[in-house]
Amino acid sequence: MSFTNGRPMSSLRRALRTAVGLAAALMVVVVPALAGSIADIKSKGVVSIGIQGDNPPWGFVNSEGVQEGFDADIGKAFASHLGVEVKFVPLAVANRITALTTGQVDVLFATMAMLPDRAKAVQYSKPYVSNIIYLLGAKTDTIKRSSDMGNYSIGVPSASVQDTQVTKNAPAGTRILRYADDETAIQGLISGQVQAVGGNMFYIDRLEKARPGVFETKIEFTRLHNGACSKLGDKELNAELNAFVDKIKGNGVLAAAYAKWMKVPVPEFPAGVKGVPFVVN
Repeated sequence: MSFTNGRPMSSLRRALRTAVGLAAALMVVVVPALAGSIADIKSKGVVSIGIQGDNPPWGFVNSEGVQEGFDADIGKAFASHLGVEVKFVPLAVANRITALTTGQVDVLFATMAMLPDRAKAVQYSKPYVSNIIYLLGAKTDTIKRSSDMGNYSIGVPSASVQDTQVTKNAPAGTRILRYADDETAIQGLISGQVQAVGGNMFYIDRLEKARPGVFETKIEFTRLHNGACSKLGDKELNAELNAFVDKIKGNGVLAAAYAKWMKVPVPEFPAGVKGVPFVVN
């Protein structure tokens, strides 16, 4: 029999196996639930929802500091669907995905247009709302086609679909200013920092309230659909979001939110979006 420091080797092996097994057991005990998972959300009793804080009617904080808007109503309905409270986390356009992937929020209801590049970082639900992206400018400026954009300075919210579309369609050398969010991009146009702005279908209402009769939509870039977002690989939460979207399409909740905030009927949604899976495989 072999000995080490006076102890049989077989005894040492048994001791090592016991220690390894105990360490593994301890590791299982202390690993927390996946952040953003259904079990984690229900354990906390609250779902943390990332939402835009300055982009009416999608999501905005009112004068009393309360989150309102289309996505706020849908987010509240999702919390009710889960049987938990809701905590809204207002986010700028550029930090929505980071807030989700780093666990600052559980899900996003934050005007997340369905784009293949984004689908590599987050898991989309089925679409629940649609959007149109335009270039807007003063009525006195002639911008009828993409080639005209090179004659003007253009503002966009950084990392937004507007940013992508303006960058894609503007001639090389066009002066593009990237702002932190929708509100500062709009203010950039109103204040004259830029002569045009890439915006969603509600920018024109905000511009009209600020300076009646001055601005108009110039070019339609694209029509998009938005989905709720969870973390990649969270099959359970993705399934719950999809069940929720189906539910609000059938029980009138989505129609009520559209009537209240969008002022248009609920559109037809596609069965699929190329490069953007709705379901975790």
